[in-house]
Amino acid sequence: MNFKFPEYEFLIGWRYIRTGRKGRRNAFISFISTISILGIALGVAALIIVLSVMNGFQKEVRDRMLSIVPHIEIRSANNEPLTQWKLIARQCKQLRPDIIGSAPFVRGQALIAKGDSMQGVYLRGIDPLEEAFVTPLIENNPELVKDLQPGRWNILLGIELARQLGVEKGSRISVVTPQGKTTAAGVLPRFKTFRVAGLFDSGHFEYDSAMALINIDDAAKLMRTGGPNGIQLRLENGHDAREAGEYLSAVMPSQIIVSDWTRTNRNWFDAVQLEKRLMFIILTLIVAVAAFNLVSTLVMTVTDKTSDIAILRTMGASPQSIMTIFMLQGATAGLMGTMSGLVMGLIIAFNVGSIVSAIEQLLSTHFLPASVYLISRMPSDPQWRDIAPITLISLILAFIATIYPSWRASRVQPAQALRYE
Repeated sequence: MNFKFPEYEFLIGWRYIRTGRKGRRNAFISFISTISILGIALGVAALIIVLSVMNGFQKEVRDRMLSIVPHIEIRSANNEPLTQWKLIARQCKQLRPDIIGSAPFVRGQALIAKGDSMQGVYLRGIDPLEEAFVTPLIENNPELVKDLQPGRWNILLGIELARQLGVEKGSRISVVTPQGKTTAAGVLPRFKTFRVAGLFDSGHFEYDSAMALINIDDAAKLMRTGGPNGIQLRLENGHDAREAGEYLSAVMPSQIIVSDWTRTNRNWFDAVQLEKRLMFIILTLIVAVAAFNLVSTLVMTVTDKTSDIAILRTMGASPQSIMTIFMLQGATAGLMGTMSGLVMGLIIAFNVGSIVSAIEQLLSTHFLPASVYLISRMPSDPQWRDIAPITLISLILAFIATIYPSWRASRVQPAQALRYE
């Protein structure tokens, strides 16, 4: 069956849209129609902008997080030292050829004290020679860890942590660990004086304010682990970490625990995904309200054009043709609103950082404090997997809104409509 485009129905529907906008008699109908189109455009634009910003926020935090945390961690189930870490890393490489780097680590918690200030930290002992293979922050700044030599008791602090403690490079601080030593007076915590050898800035507030790096040998002595208690693995693509982690966990011995960065930070990413879904639903309702404003516009148009409909019927137009005319009129308005919103949304989404910065300068304020939002600038990452459904849903809602008024128009009886003309 060959499809035939309803040409004359489209021309009449387009004429109604044009005359509705130009004629004075239908100014109110034109106003309602314009509001409906603007409502659809603003709803579509808002959806695109909000989801793009949320995608950008998630991508920015993920990239900064992966600059300092490993894609996959391997630890012993009973906290025994992994003295044969190179052998285990080689086995993992054979199982997963996409593993491009490995390094040992010692992980623990500690308190850092400077004068009256004290902060709890995530203390990580690293091998300066191996760490660059798994951590982009060290790979891009090899000079940062050159002073982390065994026995020198040097330490690297996150820039926010150093600010909170009021220390700088060269300062002396005390590190207290819960692995205490037994004396006649009881169990006393172990502490050691370190020299701040440098500060690092990963761009992720949570890690910059609560992480410290020391040499792996110093960490093993301080925390009495007897050697590395974990292995870090880096993949070619960090997005494959969950799948790779599940595979390694299934094939490795039961005494080995495998975890990936998506599970380590699962609560944060689950919260972002939930917020994204809720925002999509809420803003879609705005688009729906604007789309169904087309119902009132078309009902008023049908009422105003009743005599025109009757004349078309007497000239031989079928009810299906009349229905098609008004469906095309409403669908055209919906298409105009959707496309306008798509263009406006993409323009703002690609320039939202500059727009927000200009508003911040104008109002002399800062909308994104890093201590709350982890990043200090407005990111944006428009993705077609979000934009395509938004566009499709808007067009479908606009089409559905045209069905009832168009059906009403097709039911107009010529004799009754022309009785008083």
